[in-house]
Amino acid sequence: MAKNVPAQPEQAPDRLLTARRSRAFVLLVAIAAGIVVCYLLAVPFLPALTWALVLAIMFHPLHRQISKDLRYPDIAAAATVAIAAFVVAVPLTLVAERLVNEAARGAQIVAEALRTGSWRDAIATYPRIGLVLLWIETQLDLAGLAGNAAALLTNFSASLVRRSVVQIIDVVLTFYFLFYFLRDGREALNMLKKFAPLTSAEMDKLFLRVSETVHAIVFGTFAVAVVQGTLGGLMFWLLGLPSPLLWGLAMGLLAMVPVLGAFIIWIPAALSLALTGEWGKALILTAWGGVVVAIVDNLLYPIFVGDRLKLHTVLAFMSMIGGVFVFGPAGLVIGPVTFTVTLLLLDFWREHNRENDN
Repeated sequence: MAKNVPAQPEQAPDRLLTARRSRAFVLLVAIAAGIVVCYLLAVPFLPALTWALVLAIMFHPLHRQISKDLRYPDIAAAATVAIAAFVVAVPLTLVAERLVNEAARGAQIVAEALRTGSWRDAIATYPRIGLVLLWIETQLDLAGLAGNAAALLTNFSASLVRRSVVQIIDVVLTFYFLFYFLRDGREALNMLKKFAPLTSAEMDKLFLRVSETVHAIVFGTFAVAVVQGTLGGLMFWLLGLPSPLLWGLAMGLLAMVPVLGAFIIWIPAALSLALTGEWGKALILTAWGGVVVAIVDNLLYPIFVGDRLKLHTVLAFMSMIGGVFVFGPAGLVIGPVTFTVTLLLLDFWREHNRENDN
C-alpha cells in the first residue's frame, strides 16, 4: 500500500518567504524605533542644529573661497566659523550691553516717579486723565502693587539669568555644529543621497530647495528688520529722543529675533515720555509703534518671504508663525523648510505615479 509523502519541496519556498517577511518586519520596527529614539535625542539640540544649518548655508560661498586658499579643511572651517562668530556676535553683544544699561536707567526713572509721586505733576495739565488715574490710585494699593511688581521682576531676573546660560550653551553648540557642517558638509550630503529613496537628481533638487528656503527666510527677515529699524529710528528722531540712530539699529536687530521685536524699545520709551509729562509724544510713539511698525512686521514679512519661497502668502504665514509656536524660535526656519520640502516630495510622488501610468 503506497504512503502519501508530503510535498516538502513545495512548502520550502513558502517558509523561506515567510521568514524573509518576518525579518523585514522586525527590521522595519527596529528602524522605526531607532528613528524615534534618535529624534528624541536630537530634540534638545534642534535650535543649535537649525541655526548652524542656516549659518552654513549663508557662509558657504565665503567658506568655498577660503577653502581655495587654505588646503587644510580644518583650518578653513575654523576660519569661516571665526568670521561668522564675529559678524553675528559682535553687533548683538554691543546692542545687548546698551539695552541693559538703558533698561536699568529706565527702571530707575519709573521707580523714582512712583516713589516721589512726581507722576501726578506730569498729569496736572490733563485734568480728565488726572481724575481717572487719581481714582485708580484711591482704589488700588499702589505700594502693594509696586512690591509685587518688584518681586516679579526679581523672579524674572533670576529666570533670565538661567535662560541666558542656556542660550550661551546654544550659541556655543551652534558654532560647534557649524564647524562640522562646513568641514564635512559634502560627505554628509553624499551619505543622505546614498540612503534616501530618491534619485540623485531629486536629492539635488531637494537640497537646492532647502538652500533657497533658508536664503528667502534670511532675506525676508533682514528686509523687514531694516524697514522696522528705519521707521522706529525716524520716529525717535522726529520726537527729539536721544540716539535715534542707535535705537533704530537696536529695533532692527530685535526685529530679527523671533518672539521679540521693536516693541521692546518703543514701549519703555513711550512709558518714559508719559511719566515725564510728554503725553503727546508718548501717544504718537505708541500709535506709530503699535500700528505702523506692527503692520510692517505682519504684512511685509510673509509677502517678502512667500514670494521667494514660491508659497502662497497664507501658507508662508502659517509655516512661519506655526513653526515658532511648535518649535520655538528655530521654527522660523523649520516651519517653512518643512512646508517647502513636503510640497516638493508631493511633486516627486505625482511624477512617479504619472510615469507608472504611462
